[in-house]
Amino acid sequence: MKNNQQSVLNLLGLARRAKQIQSGEGGVLKLIQTGKAQFVFLAQDAGSATLKKFTDKCTFYKVPLCTLFTKEQLSQAIGQSRTVICVTQSGFARKFEELLTMN
Repeated sequence: MKNNQQSVLNLLGLARRAKQIQSGEGGVLKLIQTGKAQFVFLAQDAGSATLKKFTDKCTFYKVPLCTLFTKEQLSQAIGQSRTVICVTQSGFARKFEELLTMN
């Protein structure tokens, strides 16, 4: 795994400890619709219906979406089994975008 990807996962764990994330489909969907979601992580091995739902919602509400990681990688990063995670703090969201757009 590339260093940037590992850095993203480490930062995700930090965001969880800082209580700046929400996980689980229902909670994340609500935050996207209310404009509180700053960045969304969706497992690349999520079901096709879940993938479509969150891709469409994030596109409509202009929330950055990352589908780079597997369910196992995301779950390991935050310490609980989850398919979808959103970051609610803009500083973390900016850093995620920066790390993911680096070569």
